[in-house]
Amino acid sequence: MNNQNGSPTAGKAIRCKAAVCRSPGEPLVIEEIEVEPPKAWEVRINILCTSLCHSDITFWKMSTGPFAIFPRIFGHEAVGVVESIGEHVEEVQEGDLVVPVFHPNCRECRDCKSQKGNGCSVFGNKVNPDMPRDCTSRFKGMNGEVLHHFLSVSSFAEYTVVDVAHVVNISSQIPVDKACLLSCGVSTGIGAAWKVADIEEGSTVAIFGLGAVGLAVAEGARLRGAAKIIGVDLNPEKFEIGKKFGVTDFINPSTCGEKNVSEVIKEITDGGADYCFECIGLASVMEDAFKSNREVVINPNVKSTLLNIYFFFPSS
Repeated sequence: MNNQNGSPTAGKAIRCKAAVCRSPGEPLVIEEIEVEPPKAWEVRINILCTSLCHSDITFWKMSTGPFAIFPRIFGHEAVGVVESIGEHVEEVQEGDLVVPVFHPNCRECRDCKSQKGNGCSVFGNKVNPDMPRDCTSRFKGMNGEVLHHFLSVSSFAEYTVVDVAHVVNISSQIPVDKACLLSCGVSTGIGAAWKVADIEEGSTVAIFGLGAVGLAVAEGARLRGAAKIIGVDLNPEKFEIGKKFGVTDFINPSTCGEKNVSEVIKEITDGGADYCFECIGLASVMEDAFKSNREVVINPNVKSTLLNIYFFFPSS
C-alpha cells in the first residue's frame, strides 16, 4: 500500500452493506460483506450513487455460459469518492470524485492510444469475473466465501475496488445523481453520435428508442449540429423529454397506420436519415433502422443503401 493514504481505513478491510445476488434470477439480498484493501494499480471507492442499467438485468438472468457466475455483486453505473489507493496509482488520489467504468483504458497499449476506437488490447478481451490483473476477488461474505465482481465495477455495494484502468476522475461540481450515468448510458450514446458516427453538421438522425442511451445519442447529435433529430418510441411522453435533448421530430410506431416507420422517416427526411441508431436491442427494430437510412448511388450501375451500423455492449 502507498503510505500517502490518509484514510483511517487505508490498508484495512472494510465491512459494509452490499446487494448480493446468489443465483440467477433470484432477488438481490442486502448483506454485510468485507471489502479488501486495494492492491497495486487498484482503487477503493466509496460509492455515493449508482443506477440500474439493463445490462445488470441481462446478466442477472443468465444461468449458463462464461458470464453466469454467482454469487456476485452487480452494478456498473456509479459515482464515488476515492477512499484509498494501491501502489503505483498516480491517476487519482484519496478524496477524488471518480466514475468507475466497465470499459478499460490502460492508457499505454496501441488501441488505447488510437483515435479510431476505444478498445484495450491489454484488458479488453478477457472474460474474467474478478479483478483484471490477478483474477481474484476483493469481496468476501461474512462466512469467508468469495463474492465475484461484475464488469470490473460492482457498484451495488457501499465500497468497491476497481482497477485504475477502469476509473475516470471527474469534476466535483457535477451532481452525483447525474454523474453516475456517465459510467455507461450517457457515454455510450454521446460517444456513438460524436466519436463513432462522427455526425456532420446539418445531418438528419433517427433514433430508435428514447431511453437513457437514445436520449444521450440525441444530445450528441445536437452538439454535433444535426439539423433534424427524429425520435422513435412507443411512449408518447418521450417526445417532451426528448425535446430537452435536441429531438425535433417524433414518431410513435403505433400511430403510423399502414405505413412502416421507415416510410415515415423517408418522407420527413426526403429519402432517409443520414444516421440511424438502434438503442433497444431488437432485431426487428434493427431492420427498421436499416430501412430508414437514405439510399446512395456508389456506382451508376449498382444501387446500394448506406448502412451506418454501430454495435455496443448491451446498455440501458
